[in-house]
Amino acid sequence: MFERQIEIPSAEEILAEVPLPASLAAIKAERDQLAKDVITGKSDKLLVIVGPCSAHESKPVLEYVKRLGRLNERVKDRLVLIPRIYTNKPRTKGVGYKGMFSQPDPEKQENILKGIYAIRDLHIHAIEQSGLSGADEMLYPENYAYVEDLLTYVAVGARSSENQLHRLVSSGIELPVGIKNPMGGSIPVALNSVFAAQSPQVFKYHNWQVATKGNPYAHVVLRGRVDNYGNDIPNYHYETVMRVYEGYANSDGELKNPAVVIDSNHSNSKKRFHQQIRIVEEVLQNRNYDKDFKKIVKGFMIESFLEEGNQQHDIVFGKSITDPCLGWADTERLILDIAEKV
Repeated sequence: MFERQIEIPSAEEILAEVPLPASLAAIKAERDQLAKDVITGKSDKLLVIVGPCSAHESKPVLEYVKRLGRLNERVKDRLVLIPRIYTNKPRTKGVGYKGMFSQPDPEKQENILKGIYAIRDLHIHAIEQSGLSGADEMLYPENYAYVEDLLTYVAVGARSSENQLHRLVSSGIELPVGIKNPMGGSIPVALNSVFAAQSPQVFKYHNWQVATKGNPYAHVVLRGRVDNYGNDIPNYHYETVMRVYEGYANSDGELKNPAVVIDSNHSNSKKRFHQQIRIVEEVLQNRNYDKDFKKIVKGFMIESFLEEGNQQHDIVFGKSITDPCLGWADTERLILDIAEKV
């Protein structure tokens, strides 16, 4: 039985009520093109999608993105920085805090309508205060419509990458969509997901039969895998990345714009957040070692916040209440190091 609690207006109504100002839409369009050019190979810059595991409260996130905006001025000739503003949080067991979209206050009950207004306000102010448009995870495909005008990068998580609706909706997004390898780590499955997202599709979406042209900017994200015993197994190493390269190369042109983004946390680091620095350094070394590796690796995902580590409740300003993150000082050093070694 479904108990009706709050009626949610359509995405069209919400976007009309809380629009992205034209001046900020112009900034986002420029940022979108920078990210697309990296994926297509028109630019030799690297994407760096960086920020907290989940955006649980607006003030520390805005402080973080303001710092990132200032740092961007130092590295923009070599990097495309995209703040990670993730407002949906997947849960392994399906319970617990599910992100600002569902719970605008993590200490209170779910209120999705308030959450929608909260995340639109957050993303709009982030662009306004930093000059950077953000990334978010498309955890629930139907929810994407409420933020479709605000994002520059969309992530599809490991638990979602084999889901048909995630693949279909990705095919209609005109932005880079990073599709993570599934939890089991299958490279063929990840490439099949990218192929589906890059292909024209017809399906039901928001009470309409819709048709898409396919998204040529869909690509693979390597986040590590989990074996049958629950052990985290990294897959950022040279051998796995080159298997993805070979998968693209052997597709006879069916897969467009070969691209891999390395998720430096999750199963790649076993959530040991300091290991992200070492992982990024190894990948950068491999980019210098092999021209094909360098050609396909287009960037990194890094979990980072103002304060390192995590906490159960929102007590320390700018500290994650979900997965542990790098602190700002380490993040700044790492981004400058990436820029120097691109």
